[in-house]
Amino acid sequence: MTTDVPQGPVTVPGRSAPPSVTRRLAAAAALLAVAAAIVVAVAGLLSDPLRLVATVVLIGVAVAVGWAALVHRGVVRVVATVLTLAAVAGIVLLFGLGAPLRTAVLAVLVLLALAATKVAVGNDLAEVPGDLHRVAAARCGVLIINPRSGDGKAARCDLERHATTCGVRAIVMSPGSDVRDLAERALADGADVIGMAGGDGSQALVADVARRHDVPFVVVPAGTRNHFALDLGLDRDDVPAALAAFGPAVERRVDVAMLGDRLFVNNASLGVYASIVQSAGYREAKVATAAHLAPDLLGSGRQRVGMRFRGADGEQAAPVDVMLVSNGAYRMQGLTGAGTRPRLDGGALGVVTVSVDSALDATRMLAAGASGMLHRFHGYRQWSTEELVVDSDEELLEVGVDGEALRLPVPLRFRALPRALRVRLPTTATAAPAALGPAGPAEAVAGLFRVLAGHPPRR
Repeated sequence: MTTDVPQGPVTVPGRSAPPSVTRRLAAAAALLAVAAAIVVAVAGLLSDPLRLVATVVLIGVAVAVGWAALVHRGVVRVVATVLTLAAVAGIVLLFGLGAPLRTAVLAVLVLLALAATKVAVGNDLAEVPGDLHRVAAARCGVLIINPRSGDGKAARCDLERHATTCGVRAIVMSPGSDVRDLAERALADGADVIGMAGGDGSQALVADVARRHDVPFVVVPAGTRNHFALDLGLDRDDVPAALAAFGPAVERRVDVAMLGDRLFVNNASLGVYASIVQSAGYREAKVATAAHLAPDLLGSGRQRVGMRFRGADGEQAAPVDVMLVSNGAYRMQGLTGAGTRPRLDGGALGVVTVSVDSALDATRMLAAGASGMLHRFHGYRQWSTEELVVDSDEELLEVGVDGEALRLPVPLRFRALPRALRVRLPTTATAAPAALGPAGPAEAVAGLFRVLAGHPPRR
């Protein structure tokens, strides 16, 4: 694989220049369509305030999940599309089948708002890394494959054959293999690009070797969840597509984080969530296991894991039940770490803590997490920092590091390593869903107004 490509920074049309006239007109159309939809709903349901409120809420839901359908892929896109259609159907039913013309107008206005928003904003809410640049194909690319990750995901997609076809040397791990040792030997044998096909835990181990040698790293999402791949903009449903990063590709530098001398690419969890990760059956049924154990771990008779650390204000923090320390700040959705990071080059750790003070609190927290609104729970705190030290009266603390269950001696020392890892990506990689989509309706509307005024959608 020696094909040369033009070197230098990657330019993305429309990012450096002001929005085009077409995009500004699309922003105006989107804002007018939403306003018109609300006016039509209000005019048609003035005599029934309950149905009016429900209809306006469904308009917002349709636009929000419709946006998700536009910027996601795979299962998320399918689910978001179904929810969008369900919301539109709900609008039709609430608005009344006796006024078919007005109902059709309302549905068309919602769909027009979605389409116009896509044209106006596109992927511009994602911040293009300043150091993103084109690179030539790897001269000697090596891919380590964990055949057990993702319940045999690599074998199901015949990844070894795909790698060989691409001119990449594939090393398939066998039982008892040391992935670090395999990576070190591959580099010693002349590999100039190294990749890992497996879960996030395996990705972190090989990424650490690549970081130490300053060699480009390729992420192939052959694990179960692959949050790191998601936040790099890779399509987790098309595993072989990631192999394109060994050919003419783009490269950028991203942050990694350290817990002591152990590198992690996603997050480390302590407290209740760490106990859940340590439990039998967690890997096979994460949500079900969390729901089953939560009453015992968060109930009134529980014994909190004693953790001492300094909060966002630099003062000793009050006791907490959950702590999540991440490589970059997450846009959090649920207790199990569901969510994505808008960027991987912010140079800081993200810290989330959750405190539960009563059985009612536990119910509220679980409900907020299940609905993807954990940040609305009153016991939720989030901040960023370059370093964090967690101490305890216990000699060992349970920690889930990139999904791996560990027991580590205190104090636990976390630190960010800004832009320490060189990552190669296919030219088709986009950005994390958290970067592509607005944080909510307010950000979406603000972005549309900024485009209308001739500015980028994000400050």
